[in-house]
Amino acid sequence: MTDAGLRHGRASLGLSFGVQGVAFALLVTRIPAIQDQYGISDGLLPVFLAAVPILAGAGSVATEKVVARVRPSLVLRWAQPLVLLALLGVGAGREMWHVAVALGVFGLAVGALDASMNMLGVSLQRAYGRSIMTGFHAAYSLGGIAGATLAWAGARWELSLLASYLPVVAVLLPAALIGSRWYTEGKGAEGKLPDGTGAGAGTGSESAGGALSFKLLLPLCLIMTFAYIGDSTVSNWSAKYLQDVLGSSEQLATVPYNVYMVTTLLGRAVGDLGVRRFGAVAVVRGGSLLAAGGFAVVAVAPGAWVGMLGFTMLGFGLCVIVPQTFAAAGRMFPGNSDAAVARLNIFNYVGFLVGSPLVGALGDAWSYRGAMLVPMVLVLATLVYARAFGPETARYGGGHERPRTADVG
Repeated sequence: MTDAGLRHGRASLGLSFGVQGVAFALLVTRIPAIQDQYGISDGLLPVFLAAVPILAGAGSVATEKVVARVRPSLVLRWAQPLVLLALLGVGAGREMWHVAVALGVFGLAVGALDASMNMLGVSLQRAYGRSIMTGFHAAYSLGGIAGATLAWAGARWELSLLASYLPVVAVLLPAALIGSRWYTEGKGAEGKLPDGTGAGAGTGSESAGGALSFKLLLPLCLIMTFAYIGDSTVSNWSAKYLQDVLGSSEQLATVPYNVYMVTTLLGRAVGDLGVRRFGAVAVVRGGSLLAAGGFAVVAVAPGAWVGMLGFTMLGFGLCVIVPQTFAAAGRMFPGNSDAAVARLNIFNYVGFLVGSPLVGALGDAWSYRGAMLVPMVLVLATLVYARAFGPETARYGGGHERPRTADVG
């Protein structure tokens, strides 16, 4: 693989992450409009919302099987247009079954898309020989900010969902298809990966030398779940918390999530530099401590502005954990990283499903201030498994010596 090929592959994959950020933000920020268009009751809405991550998990599982036969780049090349067309379907439908089918396709395609994007990111990072994974997730955050802004404009001008989605899909769909021409698995010469391990001949499955052990992957799965519980807490509860608990105005209550998104982008933009300078273990530990501190500040905040400081800390802290968890899985199983990433990606959706109901139930039964301490403790648990992010974990995959129990933790 030439340097130019790697640069083109990196740019095209960054574009894919950005497009996905736009698409997902356009969906989740217009949920009230979707509910109104299809007459979805408040009781039925959680069923629709839960179905998307559940189906995405199924899509990720299926992707693990598919990439045993075809390259992840081929999965991504077709999954991304399917996500965009499903988004358009959500905007174009009129009957309840229309939105059910469109969201079902969206969920399955998102699972395949997330898994294959991160597979390619792990492979390219290995080819580069330095941390670049956080930069891809920065592109996702940038896309999310752009998508949320477009959704705000559509709501502000009272555009229909179709009128909001159609121009975006008309631009992003051909851009994604053109960009997919330069996807690369980041393999070295003669079918070898840059670290010398073999790749599955003629496929995207890196099957040589690397039986996947879920026991070894479990710490990273837990970390992924904890990170997304924290993320979903901010996404779903920051506005309500600021307004109902800290007494802010309705307008001010919309600010924390926007601040969180911006700080996530800024943190990810410099995250790879931090990993190169201090190592992934130190960066993840620092991020975990900062995120836990953010939840603590939110829990004890006397007013809205201190609460927003806590949500700002959360953005800077949580932003590095997810991309580095995918990268660590690639190092742990260098000969089977596609399967490791696909299984790890499932716990993205587990955290998303658990986080919001967990905080809501604790808030109703106890207090919302107390509920904020639960994701704080879970994020702190990342420190227990921080050694899993070290480069030495690479030798545990691929049939090498298994670690001692102390090394796993």
